[in-house]
Amino acid sequence: MNRHEASSSGEARIRYLDGDFQVVTPGAFVTCAVTGAAITLSDLRYWSVERQEAYVDARASLEREQGVRNKPLL
Repeated sequence: MNRHEASSSGEARIRYLDGDFQVVTPGAFVTCAVTGAAITLSDLRYWSVERQEAYVDARASLEREQGVRNKPLL
């Protein structure tokens, strides 16, 4: 999971893949798309490949998924 590339102290840029992720720009953390919380790369467990965003936990992931599904079509 490219954990060794987290040497920078800033926010990492990540490419989220099925079951893995690729560090595009090294950093120490990513930001949860729902809560705004910083997630260290070693703690990163939840993300969306489709939306290319990270979530701090399963609850945040579910909240985002439910919000997307309930969003009215324009």
